[in-house]
Amino acid sequence: MVNGELVFEAPWQARAFGMARALCEQGLYTWDEFRAALIAAIARWESLHEEQDNYNYYDCFVEALETVLVTGGTLEVQMLAEQCAALRARPHGHDHQHNV
Repeated sequence: MVNGELVFEAPWQARAFGMARALCEQGLYTWDEFRAALIAAIARWESLHEEQDNYNYYDCFVEALETVLVTGGTLEVQMLAEQCAALRARPHGHDHQHNV
């Protein structure tokens, strides 16, 4: 936070945060459930990495979001894996149409 405002390093982080808040407000999980999943994701990252490794809070944030959605039955693990694979297969700049 800077001056009481959330600050994001990349647009996807802001979208992830907004999605997490919106889904919470829709009642899919409580913010306390999400926070517990985030704490667990951070602890898992810390247990698998050295102190000098480059830590990305929002990677853990997205992992926590996936966890609460799967645990709550909103999202199926197989569907999540298929969507992630499909997104990874897209070429760089696939969604940017530029007229030259």
